[in-house]
Amino acid sequence: MDLKFTGSITALVTPFRDGVIDEAAFGRLIEFQIANGTDGLVPCGTTGESATLSYEEHYRVVELTIEIAAKRVPVIAGTGSNSTAETIVLTKHAQKAGADAALLITPYYNKPTQQGLFEHYKKVAEEVSIPLILYNVPGRTSVNMLPETVARLSLLKNIVGIKEATGDLKQVSDTIEMSRKGFIVLSGDDFTTLPLLTIGGHGVISVTSNVAPGMISDMIKAFAGGDLEKARELHYRLQPLHRAMFIETNPIPVKTALAMMGMVKDEFRLPLAGMNDANRQKLATVMGAFGLMPKGA
Repeated sequence: MDLKFTGSITALVTPFRDGVIDEAAFGRLIEFQIANGTDGLVPCGTTGESATLSYEEHYRVVELTIEIAAKRVPVIAGTGSNSTAETIVLTKHAQKAGADAALLITPYYNKPTQQGLFEHYKKVAEEVSIPLILYNVPGRTSVNMLPETVARLSLLKNIVGIKEATGDLKQVSDTIEMSRKGFIVLSGDDFTTLPLLTIGGHGVISVTSNVAPGMISDMIKAFAGGDLEKARELHYRLQPLHRAMFIETNPIPVKTALAMMGMVKDEFRLPLAGMNDANRQKLATVMGAFGLMPKGA
């Protein structure tokens, strides 16, 4: 198993200012992550509003993350698409730029069959040598990659793991049981990170860790160190923050939360819009309870 793709990994937001990428804010966010124990970074995922980035912006965000991280933590570039050809183009760029791995969402909207999913990933794996991490999130894509398909893909040499965001622990259990030994299984669902660890998972690609990287990291480290009581305490302490991060469509709450912390501007790309006032107040209350608001805010 490649341990560098385990632990607390953050699905980074992409900060915007006046319609363009706010590179200074992005740099501050990455430094904040590394300083607080994050084990890896994912640029250009769902949380990074990748669907609204141009090719040039996508390339720039990946390159910036690699440059700023400077090998201190691994960078897993989001390069998936609902087009196999486009996925290959994006993944080849990530490989050339020096990313440590690529995260590939199941093709959305097309609703491929299980065989179609297998052939999609197999084709990408044949075209690049970079490690690949599958990403299953049926709530976003309308397709569920079944454990049997993941197990077949786990036998391909550069497919090293999966981000599992079904929230279904039976499916995750089946995936771990059926896949090759050493295949990495990461939670893509902040609410179930600790339960997933207890059945053999290896970490999380987290939304909440954008705002509370230390707590997510501490929970996973406590579990790995055998301190189950501390891990469980942090799991339950984090639940209100997780709920707040999904009070509206991700990444609207997490980017708004980072704006409340003074780290980024709460600017989104349409069709995402700013948070409504009632939900913003609920989010602010939770952020205040966690001590994440600046003094005087």
